Amino acid sequence: MLQLRFDKDKCAKCKSVPCLTKCQYIKLDAKEAKQQWSKIINGENSFVLEACTTCYACEEYCPHGNHPFYMIVDRQEEKGILPAPRPIITMWVNQCQPVGRYMVGMLQEKALSYCLLPQFNMLAHGKLFQEIEYSVIVGQEFFCNAVFLHYAKLSLIRERLPIIMENIKKLGIKELVCLHDECYATYTSIAPAYGIEVPFKPVHYYEYLLERLNKLQSQVKPLNLKAAYQRNCSTRLIPQIDHFVDDIFNTIGVERVKRKYDRQTALCCGEIFRMGMGPDLADDVQKRNIDDMLESGAEYVVFNCPACWDSLADKVATRGLKPIHMIDLCRLAIGEEQGLQMFKMEAGV
Repeated sequence: MLQLRFDKDKCAKCKSVPCLTKCQYIKLDAKEAKQQWSKIINGENSFVLEACTTCYACEEYCPHGNHPFYMIVDRQEEKGILPAPRPIITMWVNQCQPVGRYMVGMLQEKALSYCLLPQFNMLAHGKLFQEIEYSVIVGQEFFCNAVFLHYAKLSLIRERLPIIMENIKKLGIKELVCLHDECYATYTSIAPAYGIEVPFKPVHYYEYLLERLNKLQSQVKPLNLKAAYQRNCSTRLIPQIDHFVDDIFNTIGVERVKRKYDRQTALCCGEIFRMGMGPDLADDVQKRNIDDMLESGAEYVVFNCPACWDSLADKVATRGLKPIHMIDLCRLAIGEEQGLQMFKMEAGV
């Protein structure tokens, strides 16, 4: 079985235990955090395993690249601790099996991954995507399965991921532009953490967008607006891509407002908490997050993750903010219409 690449010695020498002391949902001082983390490493019972909201942030807080969140998920699974109701987990496990439900476009060596979300088709078109608009893969056969981190099913990811890799490799794809953070995080964080080979080059779509905007520089008109960025849980696995948000904003004339809940202190959309921890925590997190957006002076809220959009777009619109996907923000800067017309109407924008 594939084992997590983990260095106990680095954890033993870590005095501040930032993976737990920085957690925004579990309050621990360094002494207690070290005790609880030692229990988790050694396979003992720790209240942290049940209190974990699966926000992924400890992956970013660890200064040693030791994958504390993957360790937590592995221990949750070993002990049968379910972060969400069993029927929901069973539904996801069954509906996401790689059993031949997929679509491919006119493939080139460079392709777009819609993951399991065909609605990305509303976004991935126009000048920004004209080079690879029809070179697309979507469906269970290419589904990264990272969602199972929320459900204490890392064994399922380890089981399915090599199959997914082989399916993509067989298509002759050399470079895969990931429209979903979870895919990019799977290929650049989860896979290496468990020694799974990635037979193609994963590219985050932020990097791709920035490259396209630079090529279309003569058509870019600064938007001169202020925006709050909704950072989703999956970006915690890949904090190295956050600078692309700043780079894109600078390129198209958008100010990323300074606020309490951004960058390392970002709050999740909260919806995953609703399933596992109940509505009180979810409502509290969402309210604090949106209040902070308003207090920062933002006009727009820029989304990246479809789940964050589904959870928060209506709510921020109700509070007078304008929800927009990162791709549509870039589309506005080059004079194109937004792609999420259906969602805009639902959000009352």
